[in-house]
Amino acid sequence: MDTTAAMEHRPGTVVLDGPVRLASVDIVIPVLNEERALPGCVRTLSAFLGGSFPLPWRITIVDNGSTDDTWPTALRLASEFDQVHARKIDVRGRGAALKAAWRDSPADIVAYMDVDLSTGLGALFPLVASLASDHSEVAIGTRLAHSARTRRSLKREVVSRGYNALLRYGFGVRFSDAQCGFKAARADVIRPLLEHVEDDSWFFDTELLLLAEHNGLRVHEVPVDWIEDLDSRVRLVRTAVDDLKGLARVAWSMSTGRARVDVPRRAEPTPTHPNAVVARPRAVTLAKFTSFSIIGAFSGFLYALLYLPLREHWAPALANLGALVLTAIANTEANRRWTFNRLGGPHTAMRLKAALLFLANYAVTTTAVLSLHAAAPGISRLLEVTAVVATYCGLTLLRFVALDRWVFARSRR
Repeated sequence: MDTTAAMEHRPGTVVLDGPVRLASVDIVIPVLNEERALPGCVRTLSAFLGGSFPLPWRITIVDNGSTDDTWPTALRLASEFDQVHARKIDVRGRGAALKAAWRDSPADIVAYMDVDLSTGLGALFPLVASLASDHSEVAIGTRLAHSARTRRSLKREVVSRGYNALLRYGFGVRFSDAQCGFKAARADVIRPLLEHVEDDSWFFDTELLLLAEHNGLRVHEVPVDWIEDLDSRVRLVRTAVDDLKGLARVAWSMSTGRARVDVPRRAEPTPTHPNAVVARPRAVTLAKFTSFSIIGAFSGFLYALLYLPLREHWAPALANLGALVLTAIANTEANRRWTFNRLGGPHTAMRLKAALLFLANYAVTTTAVLSLHAAAPGISRLLEVTAVVATYCGLTLLRFVALDRWVFARSRR
């Protein structure tokens, strides 16, 4: 669908004298044994889109393993409405349905909503408008914004807020509601991410959003009106356990660099897009800290193994220096490669910062062991090494922050 737009030329304005193609939207409805809810959903959604939605649209029903009459119902609806399409896959799971539909969709923007229409449809255009205007690459509905209006049980409210708090403080995400069944994305950007999303079920949403932000994509949020479906198929306990397993898996992928995805980047600033920026992969605190903790535990063990034999021949300060030098080299190099994904060798400035951090670490641990000897002369060797290792481990958090924010910090534009 093409329209022609023109505007009077004034200073600071852009003249559009050619055809403007409106972005098309494909709204996917994943269904599993929903023969009763599906007809009402499609008819309500079609009436809404046909009456008030300004962009070209279509509805895609994806049956993912139903055993009732959902598939025949979907076929009847597809024959009844020209802009409704039906597709069937054998793999169960919302994530599997969305992967299949979004990969093959001809639309510029792909979206999805739950068949129960728990989310108010008035939020649909604001959701896709941020994508059509190139304001963001992913857009999601949020039930946790101050202006959102929701009605759900206390149990689901507590679980939802606790889960999203874990994402916010553990992974450092900026979005507030990972599991709201109301999302959209630019098709060209989301397809590379789909190849890296492993989950085919309820964790699909969270994994997709974590990968999106990790790879520098912008996630826009729209407050929604939402009413809980009392016939929901979500099993909270089982879903929560699967989500925690998924979070651990994604954290490990980010720590090892396997979560990096080559996604289309925005162009440099232009007269028509003066605020354009190039998307950049961003840090995820939990993923980094997981890798850092594993390397730190091994380093502490290695430090103790080195300190004990050196202490048999050297004074505490000199034994601490020898053990710390060998341990720090291995620790810093391992964190550079695996925790902070800084490949290609350290730069001179990076080496200098690491050396200053080492000196600070050495000063603190040496002060601790010498103070212990001054306070308790003749202290046992085991207690001495325990104290110095404890001090070394106690500096872990400060060392992590220093490496993340200073030594291996990436330049930002």
